[in-house]
Amino acid sequence: MADSANSTQATRYTPVSTQIRDRIRKAQQRFHANDNISAFIEPGELDALLDEVEEKMKAVLESLVIDTESDHNTQDTARRVAKMYLNEVFRGRYVPVPSVTEFPNAEHLNELMIIGPITVRSACSHHFCPILGRLWIGIMPNEHSNLIGLSKYSRLAEWIMSRPQIQEEAITQMANLLMDKVSPDGLAVVMEADHFCMHWRGVKDSNTKMINSVMRGTFLTDASQRREFLSLINLHK
Repeated sequence: MADSANSTQATRYTPVSTQIRDRIRKAQQRFHANDNISAFIEPGELDALLDEVEEKMKAVLESLVIDTESDHNTQDTARRVAKMYLNEVFRGRYVPVPSVTEFPNAEHLNELMIIGPITVRSACSHHFCPILGRLWIGIMPNEHSNLIGLSKYSRLAEWIMSRPQIQEEAITQMANLLMDKVSPDGLAVVMEADHFCMHWRGVKDSNTKMINSVMRGTFLTDASQRREFLSLINLHK
């Protein structure tokens, strides 16, 4: 009788990934690779999700015909990869936005501020290959803008970038976040990066970089302001 009850309980078990996904769908929200889903994860579920990803990664290694039992190098690889994805390279999907203290613009600063280069690391959502690069941010504050500490720009960039991304969408997300946090008259974001989906596979070109930008407010409408920002960051330094 006890065996039958245990069997029924095992049958009824719902993977934690399914529980999280059901909550997101019920809220009619999306869960794309570069979305943050922390609002739908309950306390303790990340640990359970880690165990689930580890088990499924073991199955991937088995399908790749890798002997994880006798090969000392890969015995714990499934666990390491699961921890890497959830706690490091894709962490920005599973944790809330970092706390950022905002200060009033008491001195009514209204001159160009440039932050960067900020080192950024991400992963291509097409192949999960690394994206390594640099990010520059230009801010034109106004008297109503919120000022944030220099290190907070790096923390926010890391939160956005530590998800499976494509570069074009990543800096748009960064721009949206900063417009919300700082409320400047103008915002410029430029990113230069190496994409290892080109280095490791496909054309195997190790020299090509991608540079793109997002301009908001006065940077979009004032060509001289845009030129000043682009000349000052000087990508080749």
